Amino acid sequence: MGFLLAGGESSRMGGNIDKAFLDFRGQTLLDRARAVMGTVCGRVTIIGDPAKFAQYRSSEGRPSESRSWEWKPVVGDIFPECGPLAGIHAALVHSRADLNLMLAVDMPFVSSELLAFLFAAAEDEDNDAIITVPRTRGGFQPLCAIYRRDFSLAAEQALRAGKYKVDAAFSGVAVRVIEEDELTAAGFSERSFFNVNTPQDRLAAEGRDLDSPS
Repeated sequence: MGFLLAGGESSRMGGNIDKAFLDFRGQTLLDRARAVMGTVCGRVTIIGDPAKFAQYRSSEGRPSESRSWEWKPVVGDIFPECGPLAGIHAALVHSRADLNLMLAVDMPFVSSELLAFLFAAAEDEDNDAIITVPRTRGGFQPLCAIYRRDFSLAAEQALRAGKYKVDAAFSGVAVRVIEEDELTAAGFSERSFFNVNTPQDRLAAEGRDLDSPS
């Protein structure tokens, strides 16, 4: 399954602008990310405030006597206001898939090819890691990574302990790290993980060429 992390407050963007609905070359960051994720995931769930994303809830499943679980297009945090780790936790608690893609809404240069590459690495028969995560010069990229559902336990323990940094919760689980040289060999670069956090980031992003190699 795919989960789009869109629960941030966008405080660094200023002007009460919500990054999820920020226009980026004629498309919101949210819609762009959903479209890219949809090429590799059968279902994409938004992790964020259900009221804010009410327009995306029209396809929500109806409860059934024969099924105890229904897919939902929007899921809220169980631990509100605790950052991306809480979003990952909520996603994994909701999921019924073993492998789950997590992607932050503010990464406009992530491509479907990159996501397919991550899934392929996670599905490798020799990979029994709980997390498959890229690492670049900037460090781990935990908001563009594959998580097994079992990570929900480690995430919950960290959240209850008041520890909200995502990669700090990696210490107790097996991790498959995709290093930068492996990314480069596959045709990807650190630019794929560029975040639009500030107005300056937005300007920098719009100066880039989306049609250039990943």
